[in-house]
Amino acid sequence: MCGPAPCEGINQPNKQKTMKTMTCKQLGGACDQKFSATTFEEMAALSKKHGMEMFQKGDKPHLEVMNEMQKMMKSPDSMNQWRESKRKEFEKLQDDK
Repeated sequence: MCGPAPCEGINQPNKQKTMKTMTCKQLGGACDQKFSATTFEEMAALSKKHGMEMFQKGDKPHLEVMNEMQKMMKSPDSMNQWRESKRKEFEKLQDDK
C-alpha cells in the first residue's frame, strides 16, 4: 500500500504526446505543405527531408529559399537565432485535435 498519496505509475493513464502542425512556409520554406510532429526536432527533420526532396526536383521557389538559408548559415549566431525563433513558434502552437 502506498499510503494516502497515489502510488506513482499505478492507475495513471499513459501520457500521450500531442502533435503540432506547421507548414513549410512557417518553417522558412516556400510552400503550404503541412508537417505534424510531437517535438521541434521531429518537425525540423520532416522539414529538412521535404527540402531535400524539393532540391532533388529542382523546385525553383524552394531553391531560392535554400540559397537565402545558405547565406544565413555563414553566421552561426544568425542561424542559431533563427532556429530558436522557429522552436519558440513551435512551442506556442496549439496541439492538434
